Amino acid sequence: MQCLDWQALDNDAKRQALSRSPLIGDTNLEQQVKGIIDQVASQGDAALKAFSEQFDKVTLDTLRLSDEAIEAAAAKVDEQIKAAIEQAKANIETFHQAQAFKAIDLETQGGVRCELRSEPIEKVGLYIPGGSAPLISTVLMLALPAKIAGCQQRVLVSPPPIDDAIVYAAKTCGITDIYQIGGAQAIAALALGTESVPAVDKIFGPGNRYVTEAKRLVAQDSRTVVSIDMPAGPSEVLVLADSTANPDFIAADLLSQAEHGPDSQVMLVTDSQTLADAVNLSLVEQLAKLPRVDIATQALSASRTLLVKDMTQAAEVSNLYGPEHLIIQTQAPRQILNNIRAAGSVFLGAYTPESVGDYASGTNHVLPTYGYSRAVSSLSLADFCRRFTVQELSAEGLLGLGQCVMTLASAEQLDAHRNAIAVRLATLASEEK
Repeated sequence: MQCLDWQALDNDAKRQALSRSPLIGDTNLEQQVKGIIDQVASQGDAALKAFSEQFDKVTLDTLRLSDEAIEAAAAKVDEQIKAAIEQAKANIETFHQAQAFKAIDLETQGGVRCELRSEPIEKVGLYIPGGSAPLISTVLMLALPAKIAGCQQRVLVSPPPIDDAIVYAAKTCGITDIYQIGGAQAIAALALGTESVPAVDKIFGPGNRYVTEAKRLVAQDSRTVVSIDMPAGPSEVLVLADSTANPDFIAADLLSQAEHGPDSQVMLVTDSQTLADAVNLSLVEQLAKLPRVDIATQALSASRTLLVKDMTQAAEVSNLYGPEHLIIQTQAPRQILNNIRAAGSVFLGAYTPESVGDYASGTNHVLPTYGYSRAVSSLSLADFCRRFTVQELSAEGLLGLGQCVMTLASAEQLDAHRNAIAVRLATLASEEK
């Protein structure tokens, strides 16, 4: 990894040091993805099958997995994998059930009652990345909160051929609608609907830059009424470490994200040159042993180490970057945590690798990337619900609030708003006579 002295950089160089992978900046990406969406809109299932042949090299007769196919795939899954899925599932359920919405019902003043209520989103689409790294864990991260929230229709899509363990995980989470489609075309199908694939109200799930761009475009498309969870694209991690940290642990954590894809990015911010050198040596040793060495090597080429004067400055750098995953391996990680303002998910201490959050600790691994963690939260149960307010005024309440509203409406020159209050107050006044 390239090593830079943060204090020696000017403002432009600092911005460059915190920039994401150059693969994300493809100017042709929007047009490519728009073309895919338009083709799905006009050709439906036929377009989805054609794209599967083009991109996945798979010829499909049907897009939806039959009940028999789901059962057959689930039966092939190794018992050890099933046991691991069950353990992870239990932790994720525990953490997300604890997030259950608590309604608010109170009087803001006499006779003025205000409520905040929550209802599940009826139809949700769950995108599960496949390809070179089928993300079994993402099924749990999406399907379980959708089930706990009470979403009535839960549609899962994943590139063909779908890994048997993905199918098993979906089945154990109560998913029955599973479709063999991936990439931008899958997002288009969920947003627009086709002959086979139902249109949904909201789309969830991480993916590569094509998936991320497709989510952005469909959310702005006048042909759809669909929302998305967040900007969640290629994976990234930033490690804050002092001289007490274990360089082998850090190298392992950096590589665990670098192996996701060539457009992933990993960063180390430290106040110790000695540690930085040791991490680089360990990266070389561990990288050579990985089966995905080529992918990780490409990711490391757009990654870097930043040397800072102290850990206070390290936290400042992290907040500027806004990482998807933030690992804090320092002597007192919770002290550093107090200075953290922007991160998708935080991992404290030497024995909390990012991998536990990816799979089984209980937190959700669907997180904002590209620095969006400065304004966007990690996925939670609330994302599968919609909240709305209720207000109810008694006659007493309107008498106490009416003049306030009429004054403000007049100041805004919205006379009809003022009149909606005035006619009621006049009626109340006449009833008192």
